[in-house]
Amino acid sequence: MGNGETRVRGIAARAGGWSARHRWAAVGIWVLFVVLAMGLGSAAGRVDVKDSDQMGGETHTAATIVEDAGIDEPAGETVLIQAKDGSLKATDAEFRAAVTAVVTAVEGTGEVTGVITPYEARTISKDGHSALVQFDMRGEADTAGERVEPVLKAVEGVQEKHESLRIEEIGGASMMKTFDDAFGDDFKKAEYSAVPVALGILLVAFGALVAALVPVALAITAIIATMGLMALVSHFQPMSETANSVMLLVGLAVGVDYCLFYLRREREERAAGRDAQTALRIAAATSGRAIVVSGVTVCVAMAGMLFTGIAEFEAMGLASLMVVAVAMVGSVTVLPALLSLLGERVEKGRLPFLRRRRKNGGSEGSRFWTAVLRRVLAKPLLAAAVATGALLAVAAPAIGMKTENLTLDQEFGDSLPIVQTYNRVNEAFPGGSDPAEVVVKADDINAPEVRAALADFREQAVSSGASRGPVDITMHDEQNVALVYVPLVGGSDQDKAGESLDKLRDDVRPATLGKVDGVEAPITGQVAGSKDFNDQLVGSVLPVFVFVVVFAFLLMLLSFRSLTIALTSIVLNLLSVGAAYGILVAVFQHGWGASLVGAEGVGAIITWLPLFLFVILFGLSMDYHVFVVSRIREARLRGRTTRDAIQHGVVTTAGVVTSAAVIMVAVFAIFGTLSMQSMKQMGVGLAAAVLIDATIIRGVLLPAVMALLGERNWYLPKWLHRLPDLTHDETPEAIVPAARDDEGERVGV
Repeated sequence: MGNGETRVRGIAARAGGWSARHRWAAVGIWVLFVVLAMGLGSAAGRVDVKDSDQMGGETHTAATIVEDAGIDEPAGETVLIQAKDGSLKATDAEFRAAVTAVVTAVEGTGEVTGVITPYEARTISKDGHSALVQFDMRGEADTAGERVEPVLKAVEGVQEKHESLRIEEIGGASMMKTFDDAFGDDFKKAEYSAVPVALGILLVAFGALVAALVPVALAITAIIATMGLMALVSHFQPMSETANSVMLLVGLAVGVDYCLFYLRREREERAAGRDAQTALRIAAATSGRAIVVSGVTVCVAMAGMLFTGIAEFEAMGLASLMVVAVAMVGSVTVLPALLSLLGERVEKGRLPFLRRRRKNGGSEGSRFWTAVLRRVLAKPLLAAAVATGALLAVAAPAIGMKTENLTLDQEFGDSLPIVQTYNRVNEAFPGGSDPAEVVVKADDINAPEVRAALADFREQAVSSGASRGPVDITMHDEQNVALVYVPLVGGSDQDKAGESLDKLRDDVRPATLGKVDGVEAPITGQVAGSKDFNDQLVGSVLPVFVFVVVFAFLLMLLSFRSLTIALTSIVLNLLSVGAAYGILVAVFQHGWGASLVGAEGVGAIITWLPLFLFVILFGLSMDYHVFVVSRIREARLRGRTTRDAIQHGVVTTAGVVTSAAVIMVAVFAIFGTLSMQSMKQMGVGLAAAVLIDATIIRGVLLPAVMALLGERNWYLPKWLHRLPDLTHDETPEAIVPAARDDEGERVGV
C-alpha cells in the first residue's frame, strides 16, 4: 500500500479526512458556530439557579415556602460595638453615644431600614461589654452586596471617632460583598494566569510558537462557544457562576489536551517520513479516535452529576459536559483543517534552544520512562505491589473524611477583617451571626393555638440548651407565615451547632409547633443547610457512582473489545481518585503539610467537593488511559508481543502525556493559590490526582498490570463477540491489506 493511499474508516478518521480536504469550509463552519453560539446566548441571557433550588431537605422546603408566600427577606446587617479594653459597658454614656452615632450614620445613607438599637432588642452580651445594632438593607437581598459600600463607610466613620470602642459591621450584605470580591478577584487571577501558563508549557513541548498557539486558540474558542450554549440551555436547566468557573477550568485543560494529543501524533508521523496528507490521516485515525473515546467517556462521567438532584451540581455537570463535547468536536474537525492549512508553517516561531525537537518529533520517547519501564517490566509483580501499596497508603486518610459547608472563618482564615468580626460576634453572642431560621406556615398564623405554640417554641429553644437567646419572631400576617430566628449554641463550631440544631428539630419542634395540626415548620439556616446538603449528597453518591462506573466500563469495553482492559481501567481510576481523596483529607482536614500549599487545616472538606472530584477525575483520568492503551493496542496489532507493545506504547506516549499532565497540573495548581479554602481544596485535589494519574498509574501500575496479564489483556468472552465493534480506527500498519473489504474496514474482527 503506497504512502498516499491509506484508507481508514471511522468517525474520527472520516471527520479528519473531510476537514483536511475542505479546509476553509471546516474553519468557516467552526467560526460560524462559535459566533452564532455566543450571539444567540448573549441575546437569550442566562438564567441562574434560584436559592430555593440550591439545597434539599428542610432547607429547600423553607425556601419554597418563603418564595411562594412572596416574602422578600431583606439582607440583615449587624454592627458590633465592643469595648476594646473591657473598661466600658453598654450602659455607659460613651457607649450609648457610640450606639446613637451608628444609628444616625447608617440611617443617613438612605440604604437601610428597620434600625434597632441593642437597648430595644436586648442584644447586649452577658458581660455587658458588647452590643449589636441591627438593621436591614433596602431592596432585594440578592443584590444587597452591591449597595452596602456606603453603609460600611458610614460605620468606619463612626469608628474613627470612638477609639476606645471596636465598631465593626457584619451581615448578609457585607459578607456577600466580601465573598464576591474575593471570588471575583480569585477567578480573574486564575483566568489571567491559566492561559499564559498553558501557552508557556506548550512552547516548551512543541518548541514553536504557532504549534503552541493552535491548542490554546482552539480551547478558548470552545470555551466561548460553550458560554453561549450555557445561556441557551439555562432556560431549561439554570446555570450559575460556579458552573461557569468549572466550565472554564475543564474546558481549558481538556481542550488543550485533546489538541496536544492530535498535534503531537501528526508531527511524529511527519518526522517518520510520512507526507502531510498521510500524517494527518493517521493522526485522525489514532489520536482522533482516542480523543473521541476519551471525550465521550468524560461526557458520560460529567452526566453523572445530573443524578444528584442538586441544581448547582446539575449546572456544573451540564456545563462541563458541553465544553468537553465542543472541545472534542473541534479537535477532530477544525484542528485537522488548521494543520492542513498551516502545513510547514506550524513550525514557525521556533525557539532556538529547542531546535533539536524538530528532528525527532518527540517519537524517540523518554529516556526517563524508558529506564523506569525497563525495571517495571523486569519485575512487574513487585512494581504492581509497591505502586498499589503506595496508593492505598496515600488514600488511607480518606476513610475519616468529614464534609461540611465551610463557615466564613474556615473559608478565608484570618486573612480578611470581616472574619475577625465574625469570630468576635460569635464569641460574644454564640450563634448570633448564623442563627437557625424556623419558617412557620399555618392556615391562620394568628390562631390562638399557633400563637401559643410559637411562644412555647421560643421558651423551649432556650430551656433545652439549644439556644441562649434572644429568639426573635417576625410575623407576616397576610401570608400566614412566621419567621423565627434562633441563635444556636455552638456558634461557628459546626459540630456543637449541629447538636443544637438536632435538639430543635428532634425535641423542641415536635413538642411545640408539631402538636398543632396543619402547621409546617422547616428549619433552615447555615448549619441546617450544611446538614441537609450533606444528607442529599450521601443519598446521591450510590446512583452517581453506579452510573459513572457502569457507563465508563461499557465504553471501554466497546472501544477496546477487551473485558480485561475495561475492568483494569475502572480499578486504576478508582485508585487514582482514592489517592486524591487521601491527600485532600491529610492536608485540609488534618493540616498535614498544609503550609506547603499555602493552606490551613480547616477540619473538613467542603461538602460538594468529594462527589465533584470523583466525577471530574474519573472522566479526566480516561484522557491518558485511552491514549496510552490505544497506542499499546496499536503496537500489538502491528505484530509486537504484548510486552514490547507495552514498552512501545508507554514510552512513545510519555512525552505527550507528560506535557498534557504538566498543563493540567499547572492550571489546577493555580486554583490552589487562591485565597478561598474551597478553591484551594479543588485545585490541590485535581492537581494531585492528575499528577498521580500521569506518573504512578500510567507509568508504573498500568504497564505492570498489563505485563502480568500478558495475552489476557485482550480477552473477550465469546458471548460478548456480538457487541458493536468500535475499534476500527487504526493506523495502516495495524491492518493486513488482504483482510480489508472494499470499503477499507477490517474483516473478521
